[in-house]
Formats: sequence, structure tokens, C-alpha cells
Amino acid sequence: MSARARKGTGRRGKLKAVLWFNTILLAVLGGWFVMQPPPRRAEVTKLVENYFEKNKRIELLDVALDIYRLYYGADFVGAVAPGDRAHVYGGAPEMAGFPHAIRVLKNTGYVAGYCEVLENPAWVAYRVGDVEKLEPPAPRPEGFETDLRTAARVSPAAYSNSGYDRGHLAPNYAIATRYGEAAQRETFLMSNIAPQRHALNAGVWKEMEMRIATSYPGRFGEVWVLAGPVFGARPAKLPGGTAVPEAFFMIVIDESDGRVRSQAFLFPQETPGGAGLEKFVVSIDEVERRTGLNFLPELEDAAEAALEAKRVSGVW
Repeated sequence: MSARARKGTGRRGKLKAVLWFNTILLAVLGGWFVMQPPPRRAEVTKLVENYFEKNKRIELLDVALDIYRLYYGADFVGAVAPGDRAHVYGGAPEMAGFPHAIRVLKNTGYVAGYCEVLENPAWVAYRVGDVEKLEPPAPRPEGFETDLRTAARVSPAAYSNSGYDRGHLAPNYAIATRYGEAAQRETFLMSNIAPQRHALNAGVWKEMEMRIATSYPGRFGEVWVLAGPVFGARPAKLPGGTAVPEAFFMIVIDESDGRVRSQAFLFPQETPGGAGLEKFVVSIDEVERRTGLNFLPELEDAAEAALEAKRVSGVW
């Protein structure tokens, strides 16, 4: 048998194995589904419908794992955050040990906590909900803009030839597809930007942004996100004075049926391209220790402590 024929046989064998796996998985899920109460069947039906919406990037294995995690997993804590949750879940982060003042800047699709001393956002918060059909956004804006609300007034040119990308914290695509073109342009304000190595910006950071924009809302209905930089005691600076983070955090929050869960990540600035997400999973407690911020302050104390101590066993 020629090498080409052997390759073709191997390919057909793999395809057959995938088809059998999916068939068995569908049969198991179907049997489980008919035994569930109507509200749960409605929730699962929506999840399966979104599976067939290819722009939402949901795999059949995601459906099976989500059903297990949603109804039988141990990641959830019995709690619901009070107050306004338009962009921030559980209240704006507080300055537990953050060394500088933070000014809250409100935008159409996200909120930023900006630090004038570091010339960086200390955190941003945004919510991404599911949509019936995920349409392409408006074309990407041609450039970045100085945010005239800030005293630092960092110019886009401050990053030129620095070796760092202008890294979005509230992402262009997710905000554009939920809040429109004007909100999209606000993500290009320099108050939403931090110095980020290209391998990180175009690698796992972008991968998480796209999961949040496409897959997660289709699977969970909506998610809230907190993202920001992590600074050392004496951060390096760009020539104009903008501090350079040593790492970045991202916290994703999901609420379901009177319960809440989260997954948190810490990505070092030098994260290589092609790195897997699993190795960067941490607890919220670890992010708080590294940033000096206190997250989810509006949750009841016991629920906040339990949720922030958890480190999820697998990336959603």
C-alpha cells in the first residue's frame, strides 16, 4: 500500500471514530434530556441551538461538559450579586492594597478603573450577552485615541517602536457585536490600553477574548469579565512614562439559577505564542494578592471567600 493510500485510510479511520463518539454522546445526552424538568430542558435546548450556530464556536464536547458542570459540578457558590450589573458583577474592584488612586471612567460598553500615576487602566469590566445571530461588527477603527478625560492623556504614539502592542483590555470584537459601532470606537481610547507583548496579545489573550465574545455567551447566556494589568513593585516604563505590566489578569464570571462561578487567569507578559490556557488558571485570591485589588466586594462575605478561593479544574 502506498504512503498516500495509508494516509487516506488513517484519515477515514479517525473520521469514523469521531462520528461514532459523537453518535454515542448524542444518544447519552438525549436519554438524559428526556428525564429533566421543563426549565432545564428549555435551557439545554437553547444551548444545543447555539451549537448549530457556527459563528458561536461551540463544540459538541462543550455541550456535554457544560451540562455536567452546570448541574453536577462543584464550581458554583450559592450567591447572586446585588446592585447594578450592567457592566460590573459584584461591585467595582476596591483598592485593598493598590498603591495609587483609581478613577472610574464609564463608557457605553465597559467601565475602566484608570490610574493616572501608572498611565494604565488598573482594571476594566464588561458584560457580554448572547445574541440570536452573531453578525460581523463594523470595520476596525483606523487608529487609537487619547482619552481627554484623563490627566495623563497618553498618546497612541507613546507605544511606537517600544516593542509592545497597544493591548486592549475591553476587547474590540465583543463590545462591537453587543453595543455597536460607537461603543467599539471607545475601546480604542488609550485609557483602555496597556503595553502588551505581541505573542501574548495575539496568543492566549486573543483566544480568551474570542471565547468570551462567541462561545461563552452562547453556552451560558451571559458572562461578566474583569481584566487588567499586574505591576511589580518598580515597573519598567516606556520613554513617555507609561508603566509596563509584568503580567495580566482575566476573571470570567457566570451566574446560573441563583449560583455564581468564576475562572481566573494570570498571563505573564512573556507568555509564548501557542501556549495552552490551562497552565495559567489561578484563583481570584491569587489575582488579588498580585494586584492589591479586592474583587466582588458586594457579594456576601462567606460566598465571596468561597468563590475567590476556588481554582477551576478545567477551562470552560
